[in-house]
Amino acid sequence: MKYAVVTFGCRVNQADSLEIEGDLRARGAISAPASEADLVVVNTCSVTAAADQGARQTIRRIARDNPAARIVVTGCYATRAPEDLASLPQVAQVVPNPRKDGLVSDVGIGQPSTTAERFGGGDGPCGHVLEPGVAGRTALTLRVQTGCDEQCSYCIIPATRGRGRSKPLADVRSAIERAVAAGYKEIAITGVHLGSYGRDLAAPTSLVALARALADWPGEVLFRLSSLEPMDCSRELVDLVAASPRLAPHFHLPLQHASDEMLGAMRRPYSFAYYRDLVAAIRDCMPDASIGSDVIVGFPGETDRHATELVEYLQASPLTHVHVFPYSHRPGTEASGMTGVPAASVVRARGAAARAASQQLSRAFRASQAGTVRRALVVDDGRAAVTDNYLRVALDVPRQRNDWVDVVVR
Repeated sequence: MKYAVVTFGCRVNQADSLEIEGDLRARGAISAPASEADLVVVNTCSVTAAADQGARQTIRRIARDNPAARIVVTGCYATRAPEDLASLPQVAQVVPNPRKDGLVSDVGIGQPSTTAERFGGGDGPCGHVLEPGVAGRTALTLRVQTGCDEQCSYCIIPATRGRGRSKPLADVRSAIERAVAAGYKEIAITGVHLGSYGRDLAAPTSLVALARALADWPGEVLFRLSSLEPMDCSRELVDLVAASPRLAPHFHLPLQHASDEMLGAMRRPYSFAYYRDLVAAIRDCMPDASIGSDVIVGFPGETDRHATELVEYLQASPLTHVHVFPYSHRPGTEASGMTGVPAASVVRARGAAARAASQQLSRAFRASQAGTVRRALVVDDGRAAVTDNYLRVALDVPRQRNDWVDVVVR
């Protein structure tokens, strides 16, 4: 059987798709383009209306290009509004997130042909360890946690992913050992609310405890911590990253807004001053660290003053790149009942100003690194590498994919 997996959204979804692919390959399935596959799994996102629309359009295109395909839809959109997807052409099954780990068994694909365990460790069927390079992946994204107990007013994810659930540290260690044995040299540690890792376990632990284990890992593997909520990025964690060559000097800390009024309306559990001081402290501790962020423009009640505060902070901040999202109405969230949403033209203008500030930050960070020598992992076709502090550098001479190289940033 030939299969294809199409993934939308966050790194957690990417990690989930990798596990699905492993399970399919363990049963003898062969990867193919969606236009030629017998089975197409579409792993959806629902964080914005645009993500929903993109999934629907993709499913319709697959059905048009491959009338024989059996389409199975999973992910957050499949959990939030399964009826929207079940009615689309050639959708044979809609699998919500709580059943995603068992998707391959649920859709009736045969038994595993190998006893290798999946990366997740013990909460699903056996699977196949995918080697680096499969489906264009050089680094591995490893999910150690899913679900979220926070209640941000704009976010539907707690409803689609459920309460926070962590994988035991022993299982995470085992998954890393298998990944390293398969040849991975860089592993991104991810979760829906990664900073809450371990709080829900019968023997509670913490992200700091996990990071300490990663910091002491033998060999040459590099670990990246995926997106962290600001209140979960403790000084102890920052110090661990600064001290260990196993932990990448790379943070992603969603701000969402630089106005305390907006943060309060969003139900974000920190103040702007806290965030500002946190990223300033990281920059003082690690002058070469990459520090990314997310912001939302056009949230209900956002005024010109709020928007100006956001852009002015971005322009002067130590951040290195920013993802800018226009507010997206999500039925079922607290924010969906709020009034005062700015006009679409105003939101576009505010988004453009924030993106311009982000571009300025990216150029400034790269200029600050010019001439420095950084360790980097060769990716794609061997003509580029990604540094430990998350800069992509073109290589003058192609190298073997998944090799470590020292590069001069320019």
